[in-house]
Amino acid sequence: MNQQNLAADIWNIADTLRGDFKQSEFGRVVLPFAVLRRLECVLEPTRKDVLAQYDSVKKSSIDLDLLLPATAKATFYNISQFSLATLGSTSTRANLEDYVSKFSANARQVFENFEFSKWLEKLEKSNLLYLVAQKFSTFDLHPETISNHEMGLAFEHLIRKFAESANDTAGEFFTPRDVVRLVTTLVFANDHDALTGDGVVRTIYDCAAGTGGFLSTGIEQVSEWNPNARLIPYAQELNPETYAICVADKLIQGYDTKNIKLGNTLSNDQLRNERFDYCLANPPFGVKWEKVQKEVQAEHVNEGYGGRFGPGLPRVGDGSLLFLMHLLSKRKPVNANSKGTRIGIVLSGSPLFNGGAASGESEIRRWILENDLLEAIVALPTDLFYNTGIGTYIWVLSNNKAPERKNLVQLIDATDVHSPMQKSLGSKRKRLSDEQIAEIARIQLAMPNKGNSKLFKTSDFGYRRITVERPLRLRFDVTDERVTALNTETAETYAAAFAAVRGTFASFDGLLKAAGIKKLTKAHQKSFIAAFGVKDPDAQPMKDEKSKVMADPDLREFENVPLGQDIRDYLTKEVLPHVPDAWIDESKKDERDGEVGIVGYEINFNRYFYQYQPPRPLTDIDADLKAIEAEIAGLLGEVTE
Repeated sequence: MNQQNLAADIWNIADTLRGDFKQSEFGRVVLPFAVLRRLECVLEPTRKDVLAQYDSVKKSSIDLDLLLPATAKATFYNISQFSLATLGSTSTRANLEDYVSKFSANARQVFENFEFSKWLEKLEKSNLLYLVAQKFSTFDLHPETISNHEMGLAFEHLIRKFAESANDTAGEFFTPRDVVRLVTTLVFANDHDALTGDGVVRTIYDCAAGTGGFLSTGIEQVSEWNPNARLIPYAQELNPETYAICVADKLIQGYDTKNIKLGNTLSNDQLRNERFDYCLANPPFGVKWEKVQKEVQAEHVNEGYGGRFGPGLPRVGDGSLLFLMHLLSKRKPVNANSKGTRIGIVLSGSPLFNGGAASGESEIRRWILENDLLEAIVALPTDLFYNTGIGTYIWVLSNNKAPERKNLVQLIDATDVHSPMQKSLGSKRKRLSDEQIAEIARIQLAMPNKGNSKLFKTSDFGYRRITVERPLRLRFDVTDERVTALNTETAETYAAAFAAVRGTFASFDGLLKAAGIKKLTKAHQKSFIAAFGVKDPDAQPMKDEKSKVMADPDLREFENVPLGQDIRDYLTKEVLPHVPDAWIDESKKDERDGEVGIVGYEINFNRYFYQYQPPRPLTDIDADLKAIEAEIAGLLGEVTE
């Protein structure tokens, strides 16, 4: 039985619930039963031994958690006399609650997070509890029959189906395994010690773990490459149900689940003081973070660069870059005992370019690039994910880049690298084959600077936003209506001066001379300009009281000048040939380096790989139009006959 068949068979049990349960509730009933049966099958070979040992020590003060896991040959155990097959048709709920309560605490929390007792009560009231328990008791879910990898895929299939039936967002819970495999390959491939050494131990962390797919795939992959290496998983997950599946999965694999935390990573980092060798994540795309805005902003203000969010905060509408900064805060220092941290994170396109110079997003990109933390970005094909068809990108980051990668960023366009799905799964219509994953990894390792792989200096993504001003050019029309338009105080002060002055004046000085005004306050000047001024491109530039040319805010433009290019040379070459009277407002300076122009960073991925496609010849277009017209005429003829 493969994972798809298994998921389908488990899904069929949900049909038993129709009528008594809403479709949105199916998953909350079926998933914990599937987990329970999986745990039961894992413990079945040693069940009698565990019960016998428990009987021999239950009256003593021995800590069962120190004794029974070894007997169970697992990191958890159960001391109940019941199993799903022996619950009985009477007192089923009481017996099942006894069964669950007698798991060790690390396994029992799984069912607490599923709120299992709540659903058992509802099943009992619907007279379905015994039937559902019996159906699950027939599944053989032992790891020798269904591997951990296959079981993980089965859970993901179930979550997707339940989410679709509830019109929910399945993609928030897990990442397709082909994408996971590509991310882990890109992150692990450069750690030669872990792939070849004996007794190597590494830590792996996912800050938005879902069902734990990144952790499981990472562990499996390193084990494939080097059976003598060991990965220790750490994670945090927000959703209690997917957290429960993640914990169960790691229990079955024999890991200590105290490193798997439940809660919001952004507002409450429960692994605050931990640092990791590998960090992997696929945070939700474009999700608002307003629920944790207070806590995140407080950390940004109070802790600065000593916290996670020192560089800046993105707009509240998309928290992706918060997760990225969180992962970067988990990097190990590079020293004799550590080679630093490698990070792989899947993001949508918006973190590449959203936000102009000085925005939170730009400042985050600036900090990453100026600290040379970004190694590569891989553009993935569309339609790879279950709940969205948008383009996605894998960011690979490291605080210990290879010498040949120093101050460089590799961009890989893999948008055309994919294989068709035999059957679409939600929005997922494409997949990455093992060969295609290996090819992308080879490109990353070889670092070619041609075709679909290009190398850029980190500064290539930076620019200075300069403010380009042009003169305020006004003529002055003095009419009865405009004199009346002067504010009251100004009108009273200069009533006599404008009693006989009417007409059009080419300059402000001409107006004042005609009115016999020799000195003017700034406020009065502003009033005159508002009342009499008319924009005229042929008029003389206006000047302030210090004889400085005044800028016209309506003609103000902003230019992004690539870093390394002199802004005055840029003005001379790119701006003055078109508007000779323009100048740079040199009061607008970057807060960090004090230079003229506000520094910004963006990674416009598509621009770097854009290939011009010439338009079709007009003769070909005309021929197509004539053919279509003839076809339409023929169809109309058939209708009118």
